[in-house]
Amino acid sequence: MSVHARALNQGPRTFKEWFSIPRVQKWFVIVTFALIPLLLLLIFTYIPFGKMIEFSLYDRSYTKVRGFVGLKNYLRIFTKDDYFRAMLLSLYYMAGAMVQLGLALYFATLLSFRTRGGNIYKGLIFFPYLINGIAIGFIFKFFYTRGFVLDSVLSALGFQAESLPYWLRDQNINNWSLVATSVWRYMGQNMVMFIGAIMSVDTSLYEAAEMDGASRWEQFKYIILPSIKTIVMLNLILSITGSLSAFEPPYVIMGGGASGTATYFIKMHQTAYVDQKVGTACAMAVVLMVIIIIFTILQKLFFRYVLKEGVDDVPQKAKKLKTVKAKH
Repeated sequence: MSVHARALNQGPRTFKEWFSIPRVQKWFVIVTFALIPLLLLLIFTYIPFGKMIEFSLYDRSYTKVRGFVGLKNYLRIFTKDDYFRAMLLSLYYMAGAMVQLGLALYFATLLSFRTRGGNIYKGLIFFPYLINGIAIGFIFKFFYTRGFVLDSVLSALGFQAESLPYWLRDQNINNWSLVATSVWRYMGQNMVMFIGAIMSVDTSLYEAAEMDGASRWEQFKYIILPSIKTIVMLNLILSITGSLSAFEPPYVIMGGGASGTATYFIKMHQTAYVDQKVGTACAMAVVLMVIIIIFTILQKLFFRYVLKEGVDDVPQKAKKLKTVKAKH
């Protein structure tokens, strides 16, 4: 006699008998696996986020609450020059992110096909991403120092040492020097993601394109790019997010953002931990989140309505490729 039938004959089930029913166990597992992550998100994400919004409306430090100020902390961010200038510095890193994605996509396309020593090149390009960000900061701090590695290399190539700029002190170029550090570090990560996406494309599409006489550029434009548009979009969002929250290179190399290199994230760190203005720092964090959301929406709209080719599927692209070849 089954547990279910015995329970009907003997009256009310005990908890052990009730819990031994397969349907009950199934729902217990479902609820448990859903409840625990939601509980962790609530405790460590949503409640702290709510408190951060609350703190942003007060003039307070870590130990004292001086009073409710409403939106004054937000107005201070957009009216004081040092805060707004730090926000504008993110444009340097956004420009670097575009260069970084372009180089990563270029190398990924080359190394996705048979290339002599391809695995070695992949490892060399990806290796900087494995290095700790603090270590990279110290490496490039000496790399850019006057008379050190970069100046020595350029002097060996024929440049006059006296005519070379101060890579970290000249405010016309120091932010670009820091951006180059980020490009060097993160390009390999994006390249690996692009390679994984390109390798998943059906190889028969390449064979058909080669039979039709398509060049490598046409294969990239009509086959590869439409097939990996989701990964391109993801890397673009991550790169923009990383540009807005750049911290390690200017903080380590420039010793906390000297000579006009203090990014928005560094300024937020200084406001919270040096100036003890917790309310203003929380307001800066909320503004950063809103900016990231806006950029994410704008990127999706750009890909959907401006680059309308990006929403076509691969078969339509292949058909268009045949049409182009037929005209020639």
